[in-house]
Amino acid sequence: MISGTLYALLAGFLGAAASLSAKLSLGADYLREMCESGFSGWTPTHSASVTCDWLHLPLRLLCGGLLFTCNAVMWTFFSKALRHCSSSARATVTTTASNFISSAILGRVIFGEAHAALWWMGISLTLCGLLVLHGSLPQTFPQEDGTKDK
Repeated sequence: MISGTLYALLAGFLGAAASLSAKLSLGADYLREMCESGFSGWTPTHSASVTCDWLHLPLRLLCGGLLFTCNAVMWTFFSKALRHCSSSARATVTTTASNFISSAILGRVIFGEAHAALWWMGISLTLCGLLVLHGSLPQTFPQEDGTKDK
C-alpha cells in the first residue's frame, strides 16, 4: 500500500506539472521557440520557422489538455494523501513543499530560471517545518469506556 506521504509528493509534482503546462499553453511563444530550437539542426531556418508556425497551435492545445489532466490527477492524489496521512497538516505541507521544489526544478530545466537566495531560505524553512511535522508522533486520545457521569 502506498503511504500518504508518497501521495502528497506525487500531488505536489503534478501541481507543478500543471503549472508548467499552463505556462506553455498560455505563455508568450515558449512552444514556438522550443520548436524552432529543436528543428534548428535538422532543417533550414526558414523551413523550421514555417513548420513551427502551424505546429505550435496543436502543441498549445496538447499542453492545455495536460493542464486539466494533471490538475485532476493531482486532486485525486491529494485526496488520497489526506485520507492516508495522520493529519491534514502533514499532507498539505508535504504537497506544498513538493510543489515548490518540483516547480524550481522544472523552471530551471525548461526555462533556465534561477531563484534568489531569499527564495531558497523560504523553501529551507518550509522543509524544516516539514521535517518537524514528519518527526512528531501522532497524538492519541484515551478511549472512553462508554459510561457517563450524570
